[in-house]
Amino acid sequence: MIYTVTLNPSIDYIVHVEGLKLGDLNRMTSDFKLPGGKGINVSRVLKRIHADSTALGFLGGFTGTFISDWLKQEQIQTKFTTVREDTRINIKLKAETETEINGLGPAISDEEMQELKQALSALDTGDIVILSGSTPASLREGFYEELIQLIKDKNAEFVIDTTGKDLFNALPQRPLLIKPNNHELAELFNTDFQTLEDIFPFGKRLLAEGAQHVIISMAGDGALLFTQDGVYQSNVLKRTLKNSVGAGDSMIAGFVGTFTKNNDPIEAFKWGVACGSATAFSDDLASAELINELLSEVKIEKIV
Repeated sequence: MIYTVTLNPSIDYIVHVEGLKLGDLNRMTSDFKLPGGKGINVSRVLKRIHADSTALGFLGGFTGTFISDWLKQEQIQTKFTTVREDTRINIKLKAETETEINGLGPAISDEEMQELKQALSALDTGDIVILSGSTPASLREGFYEELIQLIKDKNAEFVIDTTGKDLFNALPQRPLLIKPNNHELAELFNTDFQTLEDIFPFGKRLLAEGAQHVIISMAGDGALLFTQDGVYQSNVLKRTLKNSVGAGDSMIAGFVGTFTKNNDPIEAFKWGVACGSATAFSDDLASAELINELLSEVKIEKIV
């Protein structure tokens, strides 16, 4: 079984405004609301590629009910921990330029943290837990490490999609996959990249530090997969870019959902690229139809 953990989910409120004027009355041309949060995005895309998952995390209030009801409608299994405060709302303002205003998230009590850990106690050997995104400010430092230790004690695998200290501290525990983008990778090592080749030593360093597989996404420049057998590059698929939110989560879903079926990282990478690209070309997350359409266009080349 695949489990996704979203510690700070949200409702993403997408608002379109033409000719935005600050300090004045503006009227929306369109708007829609979606369940947000990186792990939730992963579960939704896993469903589209026929890979079952259980979504875990903290949900509270009427906003949390919106998210759980949406996932139920999509027939995604959930086992959320109910918290006292409301799940946050993130505003995605799409005008001449795109602006995001993200909520802080609810305060999480020690009891609620323990309830989430208890939900992970059902893990079995070979299960995969995907830990995604930021943590609410109220969570104690090192909470991801606590979850990882619990996962390892159950002989399960984990994927971690976050940055900074939480990512570095997870590497010795041998995550199945990590997926920083090129900017996050540069920030992680306090450097910058001028060429594709500049990335290679740092991707290999993440493997040496413990990651089993590393994907470096590079937006319009495709993606790189680092394995113990070599470095692989995907081509760049061509469509109109509509949505940058959730593309990385979709890539993780494509990789993990496929890897669980065939244990082949190259084929999993191909599916990851198709899923990530399909979301980038969609208003919401990728549809099954578009993923399958793009899959035949994905080309993977071993470059090192």
